[in-house]
Amino acid sequence: MCGIVGYVGPRPSQGILLAGLARLEYRGYDSAGVAVIDETGRLGMRKRAGKLSVLRDDLAEHPLAAGTTGIGHTRWATHGGPTDVNAHPHLADDGRLAVIHNGIIENFAELKAELLRDGYEFRSETDTEVAAVLLGREYAASHDLVAAFRQAVTRLEGAFTLLAMHQDQPGLVVGARRNSPLVIGLGEGENFLGSDVAAFVEHTRNALAIGQDQIVAITPGGVEVTDFAGGPVEVEPFEVTWDASAAEKGGWSSFMAKEVSEEPEAVANTLRGRIHDGVVAIPELDGLDELFAGIDRIVIIAAGTAAYAGLVGKYAIEQWTRVPVEVELAHEFRYRDPVLSASTLVVSISQSGETMDTLMAVKYARERGAKTLSICNTQGATIPRESDAVVYTHAGPEVAVASTKAFVAQITAQYLLALHIAHVRGVLSDAVIAQHVVELEAIPRKIARVLDGESAHIAQLAHWMADTRSVLFLGRHVGYPIALEGALKLKEISYIHAEGFAAGELKHGPIALIEPGQPVFVLVPSPRASALLHDKVVSNIQEVRARGARVIVVAEEGDAAVLPFADEVLRIPLAGPLFEPLLAVVPLHLFAMGLSEAKGLDVDQPRNLAKSVTVE
Repeated sequence: MCGIVGYVGPRPSQGILLAGLARLEYRGYDSAGVAVIDETGRLGMRKRAGKLSVLRDDLAEHPLAAGTTGIGHTRWATHGGPTDVNAHPHLADDGRLAVIHNGIIENFAELKAELLRDGYEFRSETDTEVAAVLLGREYAASHDLVAAFRQAVTRLEGAFTLLAMHQDQPGLVVGARRNSPLVIGLGEGENFLGSDVAAFVEHTRNALAIGQDQIVAITPGGVEVTDFAGGPVEVEPFEVTWDASAAEKGGWSSFMAKEVSEEPEAVANTLRGRIHDGVVAIPELDGLDELFAGIDRIVIIAAGTAAYAGLVGKYAIEQWTRVPVEVELAHEFRYRDPVLSASTLVVSISQSGETMDTLMAVKYARERGAKTLSICNTQGATIPRESDAVVYTHAGPEVAVASTKAFVAQITAQYLLALHIAHVRGVLSDAVIAQHVVELEAIPRKIARVLDGESAHIAQLAHWMADTRSVLFLGRHVGYPIALEGALKLKEISYIHAEGFAAGELKHGPIALIEPGQPVFVLVPSPRASALLHDKVVSNIQEVRARGARVIVVAEEGDAAVLPFADEVLRIPLAGPLFEPLLAVVPLHLFAMGLSEAKGLDVDQPRNLAKSVTVE
């Protein structure tokens, strides 16, 4: 899940590389490095353990010679700890060849043994250096970087994106991808490579998506893409729909604070262009009515926050389409031999579109004849290209590792998909669909009300709870996955124990955790929707309160029944029962962020995590 960037063109490359890495640091921040071929034709390299700022400071004190060809890398460690030696780039061919890598090379040990027998030496513990040395050996035989690259990548097994350059061939950067992201940026007299369009969006919005098992060679004047066998391939052009400013803090204290503030806009952008006169019409799904009419089962696959979004979506999809829905963790899905058929629709959810667990599950589903549809936030990503159809969320770039605005956008996209399928199958009348559409269109301004009305209260609450060591979350119905999401956010960025439970499970074991002072968040459903469900949750509040818990309630405006039993009440606007999750999650995002800030932690870059999980 590392970030990679490459550049060839007329401008000094180091600044371009560092700026690109700054926008890719969400992918990993254990170490960083750059390599540049200078004007004398010599390759210079600098790499440092720690965040990108450590490398920046080093380069400011000891600058590399300027050059117009370069590659850069920010790392999330897999093979070998986060040290200067293990950082990328890795050199070979007596320091004249530089390689960077995202992914895992599964047969590196076998290749390393072969190269050691041939007399080659290694300095690091990484699988990447094996690829670099292997490429150096091939280059020594051919003195053609593209040809050598092709020979080397065919020996590699696993998931990888590799970029390489050689000082004998300035003005050329070569890349390859297998099960790991790589996109091309097209400039005027310059070209770019990156693991994400964020690497080059400051310079161009014109991009090409490179496919599986393909090699790209960029020069200032052109781009050539071939398959691993050397045959030419067609590449898919696309335009990036946001600019570089969207990936900057813009005065906010953190990217997460900015992205939580953008949750209303993320929902609105996901709805935009897909609702016409009270009817849902998703342009990307034109011509697929027969597919939706023929499905008898939907399986949602995702991981982490996206899986919790899928659990919320399950309630709406089943209720509105009357098609049974299962939600599976992508990393478990293909290992249990699931039952699939041509009438199964597998819906994958991934912010990045590169989540390796989910990508492999999508491929598995397609191989077994199921239809696949992806919900994704990132243009040019692999999972949408591997799927039969895609619904983009249009939430804009999400830089903070802990997902917030992408989560609400993913739920919104599933609701649109559910209403679309319900219309195609004739399950809901136009009048009922129109009512749901009205609810959806009201969500952005209602989220904005939560942000305006509760942010200060929640920040104060988080400050008071800065020393808290454990927090529990309870919810029923659609509140249950929101409880899971609230707990995950707290774990990710505050490093404390947090668990989410279905409130009905409380008496089946988890109530043993309740002791005096234990903070418990309870998501209370609207009494207007189901008095029975509401009363059950109020009973749960009484159960934990009787055992000394400190209860923080998330409840709709006007719900007075919770007041006698709550220590704190966080209010959300009135909404239909299936739309409450889009509002109820906002206080939990704010609380996790506030507690992390109160503890003095890095909200955007929590330890041991990266934004895009491109290894399995």
